[in-house]
This record gives sequence, C-alpha cells and structure tokens, in this order.
Amino acid sequence: MTTIDTTAITVQLPEALDPRWSRLPGIQVDGRRITIDPAEHFFRFESNTWLVADWELVKAQLLDVDETTESAVEQLALDFIKQHSESTSDAARVVATAYEVYAYLFREEHLAGLGLPQITADHLRMLREAATLMALNKVELDGQISNVGPCWFFPAATSVVFDLDDEMGGMLDEVYHGGWFNEHRRIESIKAHAALGGRLVHGCQSVPDQSGGVVAPYGASMANFRDDLAAFKAGWIEQVYAHRVNPAA
Repeated sequence: MTTIDTTAITVQLPEALDPRWSRLPGIQVDGRRITIDPAEHFFRFESNTWLVADWELVKAQLLDVDETTESAVEQLALDFIKQHSESTSDAARVVATAYEVYAYLFREEHLAGLGLPQITADHLRMLREAATLMALNKVELDGQISNVGPCWFFPAATSVVFDLDDEMGGMLDEVYHGGWFNEHRRIESIKAHAALGGRLVHGCQSVPDQSGGVVAPYGASMANFRDDLAAFKAGWIEQVYAHRVNPAA
C-alpha cells in the first residue's frame, strides 16, 4: 500500500452512523463524529484529492433540469461539473457531500416502487452509510484505481457491519447496483453524482462478482479500470470478511 498522507480524516455528519462501522480497520464512530485513519483503513490510498461541487448548487441548478434531444443528461452533468466543481484535499468535505448525495438517492419514498418488500427503511440507511464511506474511493482518468477501502466490496463490508447473512447482503447489493437503476433512477443518480465530480460506475454484473462501485470522472478509461480491479479484488474481499463478528452469518 502506498500512503501519501496518513493524517486522520474527521467529519461530523448530520446523523449518527451505526457504531458497528468501527468493526472495520481504521474507522471510529462516535455518534455523528467519524474518524478514519487512512493508513489502517484503506487497502490502497494513493490520492488525497477529490473533485466536488456544492450540493446546494446541484439541488438548485441541476436536479430539476430535464435532458433534451440536444443535450443528454450525461452532458448536463458534465457541463455542470466543468463549471462548478473544484479539486479538494479536504476528505471531510467529500464525505459530508456524499452523505447529502446518498440521503437523496436512497430516500424512503422509493421503497414502494422498488418491488422488494424485504428491503426496509433500515436497509436504505445501511445503503446511505456504506455509500457515503465509499466516496473516498477514487479512479484516475487513466483508469488506475488510486483509493480502495473496505466499502468497495459492498456485500462484504455490510455483512461485517450489519451482521447480514450472504443472502441479505447480496440483496442489498442488488438494490445498490441493480434494482435502483431503472431509467428514472439512473437519471437521478447521474445528476446527484455531479456533486462528487463524476458518475457512479460498477465493476460488477451481479451479486456474486462483488466488484463494487465508485464515482469515476467522466472520460476515465473503463478498460484499465476493469483490468486493475480484476487484479486486486479477491484477496482484499477475504480480508474484509475476516472482520465478521459472526463468521457463520
């Protein structure tokens, strides 16, 4: 692992996270206060800059804008990012912005149309929390994956933190990367992720593959991303599962 900055990341969120996030290495939860030690938490931490835009600006100027035959939603998001995003080394700002993004994307009003009665409001909270912590993962324009934390491996991380069995962990992952992605949800996701400087991309096709997702900049090489991901994931997934309190879960 290459660590470029081992300064602890501390952020105060609007709501408390589940204290069981502290089961994963390098993360401490004290109510609304989250502290992350990059040297302990990340498998790979090679970049401490991220692209962000003000969430309030995204809400005011992008969320309600409709695409046209001349400008697809991806172009709207890209133009917004070019005009309003900035590079920051303030990881706490990234996490706080991500919390707002995912509080919006995984809000309870969507439960009724999901078609999965076993998924509850509590599961949405799990999704919000995990996705918020995933925001520090990073892909460079050349497709190299520079930052990888435990939450990259979504079912593994949520099984450790929330004591989910494999079936429910996989179902939650389906909600994250599959079930939400009907076209209405996809358009909403593209707009919201402009606040994190890119679009959400997935390395996986299905639950068992467990290749995770990350907000990648527009223009990033997806071929290099795919190859880099395939090279590292298996061993790191095992390390995440090793932190299960109940290994039989």
